[in-house]
Amino acid sequence: MGFFEVVWHGEGIGDGADLEEALQAYAAVKPEDGDWSLACAAPGADPCIRRYTSFDAFLDNADAVETIPVTAAMIEAAIA
Repeated sequence: MGFFEVVWHGEGIGDGADLEEALQAYAAVKPEDGDWSLACAAPGADPCIRRYTSFDAFLDNADAVETIPVTAAMIEAAIA
C-alpha cells in the first residue's frame, strides 16, 4: 500500500493512506477567508502531495515515487 505526504509551503502538514485522505489534510491550513485559489497562488505555497511506495519507505527517507501538484479545486472537493 502507498503512503502520501501532504506539503504546504515546503512543509509536511499531514499524510494519508490514499490521495483522497491526504487531500483532506489541507483542512488544517484552511485560509480564514476560504479562498483556496488565492491561498494556492501565494508565493511559496506550492501545494503538492508526495507519493511513496509505503510508510516504511517514507520513514526510511526514500525518494518519493511521484509528486502530485495540488490545485485549489482538488482541495475544495476533498474538504467539502
